[in-house]
Amino acid sequence: MSRERMTSCGPIRGNERPDCEEYLGVRYARAGRFRYAVPVERWEGSYDATHFGPACCQYRQVAPHLDVPERAFYHREFREGLTFTYSEDCLNLNIYVPKTGGNHPVLLYYHGGGFNSMANSESYLDGAAYARRGVILVAANYRVGVFGYLTHEEIERSEGRDGNFGLDDQMKALLWVRRNIASFGGDPENITIMGQSAGAISVQLMLLSPAVRGCFRRAVMLSGAGAFPRFAQPKDHRETRAYWLSVIEKSGAESFEAFRALPAEEVLRAVEQVKAERRDNVYNTQPVIDGLLLPKRVGELIRHPAPVDTLVGYTNRDMYTALLAGMAHRYARANRAYLYCFDADAPGDGNAAFHSSDLRYVFGTLNRSWRPYDERDEALSALMLDYLAAFCRTGDPNGGGRPRWEKGRGALILRRDDTAMGCPPLGKLLRGTFMGEPK
Repeated sequence: MSRERMTSCGPIRGNERPDCEEYLGVRYARAGRFRYAVPVERWEGSYDATHFGPACCQYRQVAPHLDVPERAFYHREFREGLTFTYSEDCLNLNIYVPKTGGNHPVLLYYHGGGFNSMANSESYLDGAAYARRGVILVAANYRVGVFGYLTHEEIERSEGRDGNFGLDDQMKALLWVRRNIASFGGDPENITIMGQSAGAISVQLMLLSPAVRGCFRRAVMLSGAGAFPRFAQPKDHRETRAYWLSVIEKSGAESFEAFRALPAEEVLRAVEQVKAERRDNVYNTQPVIDGLLLPKRVGELIRHPAPVDTLVGYTNRDMYTALLAGMAHRYARANRAYLYCFDADAPGDGNAAFHSSDLRYVFGTLNRSWRPYDERDEALSALMLDYLAAFCRTGDPNGGGRPRWEKGRGALILRRDDTAMGCPPLGKLLRGTFMGEPK
């Protein structure tokens, strides 16, 4: 059953579900390759938002790497049985709207994937559980990998800045939501941005960026917030150019313009060849200090983050668990943030609460998994959703008889049977990482 609304961009037709309205694949901006996105202000006719939009171009188009245990694990976890269309015209949002009332708080979500992969249509993602709690969920696609983070002197010459196309997309999505969400019954003055893993890092960078200061009220960072160890801090954009020049050379293109014109698959194959030869890939394929979105080194910017309510956390067998947990604890103390440790081991195998295992709980989609979740898992998921919905409304996750969550004073330990403030399970945290980022 379809549902049509009139928005500030024109009429839009979505799906009417029993517990929400959903508007899928809503284009928020357009962008040429290695150019900064231009926001969508109007569309012609009634926009068909009844199906997912394309995912952003990424390595999975040419090399899924399902022979690699990590890739196979996360494919089964979040992507098995799904079909994805990839395109450079990928800047779209999925919007899930409560069926009654208005002036709803808004939760804008950025997916993870190491800045190199994933999409807003993975199987764990859905907004119905938030809509039932009176919150609008918006899930954004943004450019990743070479299309999101390539740097080159020709870009600076033509665009006036260099790199960070993906981070710029995320900010453009926020600005589009701020301008247009009232048409969907949302409150543009009550926006929470939330990200997981690479998406959480993006959210923290947005807390440091003057470009969106004042455009959101709260921030949630799942498995990714912290003090930015020196080795992982964004480089100056000029420092990553040599890496991308090696990709251009590997592609056989004789100039930057020739590289810009190559089919996407050829660009991605060149990246795959370089990645197979180098060990510094992760440090060259992520956000950079560009002088505008990130005007200074993170070590300087982090002294003055945006004055918003924050909530951060990690799982008991997260990515580089002890490091990530330490970062999150230091961040929570310094910023008086709400901190959680997700300590509910995933049923069905022996991988404990692996990196990203909290996502199905956070979005209420346990029933889409192959894992044998039971009523205790459903209860924990409902508790987490209630906490997050309350945080989106007021900045305080407490209320409704839920276990008290103290701000800036230790961690809330999320367990199936005894969620409470307490000490993280150090024995589990010190076992190290599971497999790493679900790229």
